[in-house]
Amino acid sequence: MAYSKALEDHYEHPRNVGSLDKTQKNVGTGLVGAPACGDVMKLQIEVDNNGIITDAKFKTFGCGSAIASSSLATEMIKGKTIEQASQLKNTDIVEALDLPPVKIHCSMLAEDAVKAALQDFKNKQDA
Repeated sequence: MAYSKALEDHYEHPRNVGSLDKTQKNVGTGLVGAPACGDVMKLQIEVDNNGIITDAKFKTFGCGSAIASSSLATEMIKGKTIEQASQLKNTDIVEALDLPPVKIHCSMLAEDAVKAALQDFKNKQDA
């Protein structure tokens, strides 16, 4: 199976790998998994007082497509408002990485992780 240059780049040189302090009120954490393939993805966002995502980090245990999808997702949401980030769709990731059909579930996992991190952040604000 041939992979796109963008996918290979994000896999070989992933951006924003790491963790943020999940105990901070301005940090949202999303942890999702895909039982079908065993991929697990943790994605975190840091949001400033203006509702802008100032940082995003991820740790993914999975295939190259899952790692690339996570890496790209963090790049796509940094600098965006919470509302803008909530509009991220897996199809945006599929198109940017030219994911093959058998790897589309990796982009869905990244979308779910972003949405879970956003929800965690919102829950912390409401607490």
